[in-house]
Amino acid sequence: MRCRVGVIGCTGVGTQHASGLIGLENVELVAGCDLSSAVLERFQDHWRENWPDLTTYTSHYEMLEKESLDLVTIATSDHKHADLVVDAAESGVKGIFCEKPMATSISDADRMLAATNANGTILSVDHTRRWQPLWVRTKQLVTEGTIGNLQNIIGTLNGGRAMLFRNGTHLIDVICYFADSTPDWVFAELEDGYEDYTEYRGDGGHDPKTEPSAHGYIHFENGVRAFYVGGSKKTSTGFGLEIVGTEGRIRISDSRAILDKGGQTSEIEAPIWEIVGIPAGVQELVRLLQEGGTPISPGHEAYKVVKIIIGFLQSQQRGNIRINF
Repeated sequence: MRCRVGVIGCTGVGTQHASGLIGLENVELVAGCDLSSAVLERFQDHWRENWPDLTTYTSHYEMLEKESLDLVTIATSDHKHADLVVDAAESGVKGIFCEKPMATSISDADRMLAATNANGTILSVDHTRRWQPLWVRTKQLVTEGTIGNLQNIIGTLNGGRAMLFRNGTHLIDVICYFADSTPDWVFAELEDGYEDYTEYRGDGGHDPKTEPSAHGYIHFENGVRAFYVGGSKKTSTGFGLEIVGTEGRIRISDSRAILDKGGQTSEIEAPIWEIVGIPAGVQELVRLLQEGGTPISPGHEAYKVVKIIIGFLQSQQRGNIRINF
């Protein structure tokens, strides 16, 4: 099957999306769409040797109408995904790779799932660590029972980008990834100065002042408890989990994972992958269109993250109380 691909949002992340297509048989990047003509010119120049016939658009409606696309990737600002996903699904594309967060409101996330489900479109969301070999190997060990029955997860996110909708979505997703369950209820406290932050007011993830960091608690239906320690933004940069079971614990960051079990510590070795992260996610979606299957980061998993973030905001507004889903 010939797979025709279009990218919406052609800056740096969109270029990473396109890089996942290099070398794939029967796959062609045929179109790029961005509001900026200058960005489109750079995107076209970047890929001229790979796809000399790449066409550019400033209207995604026009691109979807003219190009008969099989797969669309979306690399726009955090709060601009919903309409693009819905329009792409309704145009008949078979797969969508969408940047995180899936959406910045429950209503947007609902209509994205409704549109992709109604049209039989595979939706994969870029929670990147699901395509990072160290995180995948650690997940395998937890699933195999290496640390016994999973009890709790402590996630920490520090630094200037410890914003709920920006990098917070990544931390909440890996918490859900390891918990392997549905969130049941949450409570939270937002960063000082954001007591009246009731809904997303960000600028697409650029200015840290437009979004709060937070501390929160997540109760999962399978009994796993998770603590989300997000910031403050004044702390030194860091991202990691402590995963605690009945027989041991694992501490993992983006650079290493340490298993502590029976009084002994050991380094978890990651497999060697030729393609990791965003390009691996795009390649996975191409394979799914050709061979069938389920993405490792499907829309219904990303939906959990949106629910938790909005639950955190609601908890703050109601006096930091428990919010049931």
